[in-house]
Amino acid sequence: MLITRRLEFDAGHRIPDHKSQCRHLHGHRYAIEITLAGSVIDRAGDPANGMVMDFSEVKSLAKAHVVDLWDHAFLVYRGDRAVVDFLATLPDHRTVLLDCIPTAENLAQLAFTLLNPVYQDRYGNHLRLQQVRLYETPNCWADATRPPSS
Repeated sequence: MLITRRLEFDAGHRIPDHKSQCRHLHGHRYAIEITLAGSVIDRAGDPANGMVMDFSEVKSLAKAHVVDLWDHAFLVYRGDRAVVDFLATLPDHRTVLLDCIPTAENLAQLAFTLLNPVYQDRYGNHLRLQQVRLYETPNCWADATRPPSS
């Protein structure tokens, strides 16, 4: 069984070597969809009986490990020295330094990497993070998925 929980957050970024508008500092209203695979729990009296995982727990874990860290922050590639140095001059600025350029593809993969161990076998029902879909805009998104063999 697959379940999906969607959350939204606002963040800024730039793609340093992009040939068009994305090379400028800008922001997005991102959406992230967390898809989990697992067996439906069948244990009488268990608060999660009939569920793969409680959606509120899917949300709280995603917020704690990704969304709250990235929300209203500037996501910047640590190699983008001009922007990193500029952001360092702003007092109390929320800057998230990344080892990759903050494209939708890289952010989806990073979110998958961060969340995968968080959900792994959480309820004893072979729970697995199956996919992270990250929307940069309503019409543009990237999917990071579990490889077929794992």
